[in-house]
Amino acid sequence: QVQLVESGGGLVQAGGSLRLSCAASGTIFSINDMGWYRQAPGKQRDLVAVITSGGKTNYADSVKGRFTISRDNAKNTVYLQMNSLKPEDTAVYYCKAAAKQYPSPVAYDYWGRGTQVTVSS
Repeated sequence: QVQLVESGGGLVQAGGSLRLSCAASGTIFSINDMGWYRQAPGKQRDLVAVITSGGKTNYADSVKGRFTISRDNAKNTVYLQMNSLKPEDTAVYYCKAAAKQYPSPVAYDYWGRGTQVTVSS
């Protein structure tokens, strides 16, 4: 019953910026880690960035210094600010959240359906 919906993807020129949003809804008790992953055609799905409930972040080496992950706990929403975009960033971006669905005491991973980000050269 926990659903994640991504938004903010689109087409942008190299060097441009996009901000992705992911809103979680449902009978949520709490959300632990939230993160963004991406998958290009023919490639595996890789971690882009993750943020804990306490605000600690981690980034893939390829996006450090360019991307910033943040969250609004009151809105159950995670964001990914992407600056200085490169064609290599082109992929489907997926949101993931570890959430407790009321009344479960255990957190499980939930995935969004993805949003396309295309960076042109």
